[in-house]
Amino acid sequence: MAAQPANGTTPVAGSGLLRALGFWDIVSIVVGGVIGSGIFLVPASISAGISSPILIFAVWVTGGLLSFFGALSFAELGSMMPEAGGVYVYLREAYGPFLSFLFGWTLFLVIDSGALATLAVAFSSLYLPQFIPLSPLGTKLVAVVFIAGLMLINYLGVRWGANVQNVLTIIKFGALLGMVVLAFLFIDGQPRNWVAPAPEPFSGDLVGRFGVALVAVLWAFKGWESATYSGGETRNGARNLPLGILVGTLAIIFIYMAANLAYLWAFPASEIAHLPRVASDLMTLALGPVGGTVIAVVILLSITGAANQNLLCSPRVYFAMASDGLFFQRISAVHPRYRTPHVAILAIGIWSVVLSVSGTFEQLFTYVVFGQWLFFGLTVAAVFVLRRKRPDAPRPIKTLGYPVTPALFILAAGYIAVNSLVNQFWNALAGLGIILLGVPAYFYWRNKKRRTA
Repeated sequence: MAAQPANGTTPVAGSGLLRALGFWDIVSIVVGGVIGSGIFLVPASISAGISSPILIFAVWVTGGLLSFFGALSFAELGSMMPEAGGVYVYLREAYGPFLSFLFGWTLFLVIDSGALATLAVAFSSLYLPQFIPLSPLGTKLVAVVFIAGLMLINYLGVRWGANVQNVLTIIKFGALLGMVVLAFLFIDGQPRNWVAPAPEPFSGDLVGRFGVALVAVLWAFKGWESATYSGGETRNGARNLPLGILVGTLAIIFIYMAANLAYLWAFPASEIAHLPRVASDLMTLALGPVGGTVIAVVILLSITGAANQNLLCSPRVYFAMASDGLFFQRISAVHPRYRTPHVAILAIGIWSVVLSVSGTFEQLFTYVVFGQWLFFGLTVAAVFVLRRKRPDAPRPIKTLGYPVTPALFILAAGYIAVNSLVNQFWNALAGLGIILLGVPAYFYWRNKKRRTA
């Protein structure tokens, strides 16, 4: 007999998963998943491309608004369909199973597995060696243990994974906020750094560089969409899922803008362009050598939180695919005691380990930027499609600013996809090839499903 759920959670009818996540868990998933390494690494490249602080703030504001516009649309879709799989379900209902399968296929094969491998290797090779010297073999072993440890936590229950996420999110959000406060308290900054130098005259080249910077900012904001994958485990999902996504996205916009104000308080934009570890330099300036150590610890925790979000959320997509008969059937299994999609968690974890050890993840990950943003654009476009296909469906939350806000996000997603295609043609072509590898796989599972029906 299966163990009874505890802590007031209840099984989801027909799936065996638990409605164990509340509003603050969703906020934590969004905030903890988005704050990875972007806010620590991206400012240097942005300052190198657009030297005016006014334009730097403008690009962060633009990226934040576009992300929020996307979150508004995801909120409507999430309130309509608070189910396990999130984006996969929205694409399926709007366009049919073929396109949604290609999304889930790419997510498993490269997007989330590549992100998890990237985070594990960054943890073991870039930041942990600041405290513990590691050999090349040691860094690989640490990366494997890193993934395996998070895999085990999420295997043991969605509440376990959510609790870890909540703690890490509180620590790193608080640490970032503390960094900002300490910068203003202990650094004799220059307010003129917020406005000087003035923006250069308008030109096509400036528009292009602003666009490149916007791509980097949107990458730093990426991750809020993953909360939708856990819709099937959210209590009162029609309310808590969309509101959690919106509040979490607003919190990210706030802390990112605050961090950039602090960076520019301490350093002119021209100097930030040559500071790849600007947060560490900021804290060293504020507190001395101990400041850099504190930031290194924060980054390690930040990476861990982002990786945990992957294992907490993305297995629900593969679980939904398998439940539809469009993936390995075992992946639709729910653990009889822990009520988790344990096989899906093991599958993505093991594949991420393979990618991290083989060293192929970095190139694979760059391939799919093109396709990833196509899927994001199509998901937001599903708001238009489903309003036509299912006009009477319950929508507890509707997209604020419709149709303007979703249209602007779709244009931004299309811009990033086209920009990748133009500037990284062969990478984009390879990414398209990875996506299209899913075509024969789709027909294989579809035909298998028909034979067993």
